[in-house]
Amino acid sequence: MHRLRCLVGRARGKYGVKAPTVTGHDIFERYYRVQMNKLELLVVFLTAMWLAARYWSPAWIASIGVAYLVGRVIYLNSCTTDPASRGLGFGLSIGPTLILLFAGLVGSTLTSFK
Repeated sequence: MHRLRCLVGRARGKYGVKAPTVTGHDIFERYYRVQMNKLELLVVFLTAMWLAARYWSPAWIASIGVAYLVGRVIYLNSCTTDPASRGLGFGLSIGPTLILLFAGLVGSTLTSFK
């Protein structure tokens, strides 16, 4: 997350977008949008990961978390170069999040019947 902040800050300086403005140059707006998208999804992802890890193997849950991180890197690279190609990165970000939410729901449901 810190690296992404640095990339946004660098883009802000390179393209002359003065704080607190968040619009201006197209490339800056792409970096900024990737950062905001990450923050929006991170709240759901971390909650889902915590919930799923309560009921399932933490090693498996961590591997799903790695898929999420790979997806975020792909999303960053594709969104800042060619926004039309960001689908794979988005899929590898939202997919693990949904899997973790489902795993947490199933785990909590199964333990409530014990």
